Amino acid sequence: MASTNPAGPDGYRLRRVAVTGGAGFLGSHLCDRLLEAGHEVLCVDNFYTGSKRNIAHMMDNPMFELVRHDVTFPLFLEVDRIFNLACPASPPHYQRNPIQTTKTSVHGAINMLGLAKRLNARILQASTSEVYGDPEVHPQTEDYWGHVNPIGLRSCYDEGKRCAETLFFDYHREVGLEIKVARIFNTYGPRMDPGDGRVVSNFIVQALEGSPLTIYGDGSQTRSFCYVDDLVRGLMALMDSDAEITGPINLGNPGEFTMKELATLILELTGSKSEIIHQELPADDPVRRCPDIGRAQKHLDWTPTVVLRDGLARTISSFDERVRANANRQ
Repeated sequence: MASTNPAGPDGYRLRRVAVTGGAGFLGSHLCDRLLEAGHEVLCVDNFYTGSKRNIAHMMDNPMFELVRHDVTFPLFLEVDRIFNLACPASPPHYQRNPIQTTKTSVHGAINMLGLAKRLNARILQASTSEVYGDPEVHPQTEDYWGHVNPIGLRSCYDEGKRCAETLFFDYHREVGLEIKVARIFNTYGPRMDPGDGRVVSNFIVQALEGSPLTIYGDGSQTRSFCYVDDLVRGLMALMDSDAEITGPINLGNPGEFTMKELATLILELTGSKSEIIHQELPADDPVRRCPDIGRAQKHLDWTPTVVLRDGLARTISSFDERVRANANRQ
């Protein structure tokens, strides 16, 4: 049986929650919010891309525990709920070891689903907008099956996440496991790895260092950008939603921006004099990506509230502190 904890303020039940990938960008912010809500948090991470720096401020909290573990191996915990966020999420990271990336998505899902089955615990899968591939439908709705290259350089991540979704729904249908599947669109904010290769972190670091901002292709390709606080709020709302709401549910900001618009805004906010240069578009890089969040609005009463300009300002401030700190250490 899953453990039970007493009720918190206003009768809200406090729980023991595992967050795999909890030392990563998204995972660490989720751990923060769960602790603020009064839950006991077990952060599970092997630090392949996660960082102790992201969770250092939580280590003295008696409600927080760090478990160093690779989810491709079975894990035995006693928890009420599981957020499965473990997987490299940026192309340079997941392409560095593509076989391990697929194992993390697939074997990790199998192991966490097995744990949830044993405990009768509710489990949430952090899936991705990458399951839509280079979409032929715009904006992307959850009933769109996607347009994915199964053998390309990005396939280890794209197909790994698609297989994880399959496993989640098969566990739900076969054994009645309570599942939640969130399809996460581009998310940004403090604690992003400056070297993760994502467009927001790339542009900010280049602008702060005075280097040219590198746009791949002609810059007309689009993305939607969701601030991390909004995204975490959506994950928690999905986890707390009625059992019949399994997802998949898109979580992202439907505001759509071209790479040129993003680069120009970052140059403005940083005051950088960097120039913009263009390089060849990577293989299988989607041309347009934007979520339809109708399901999230209807079932979770969730809508992102942080506009791109404000979120970027906060993110730039945190990056600036890290760039200055690194410069002082050199």
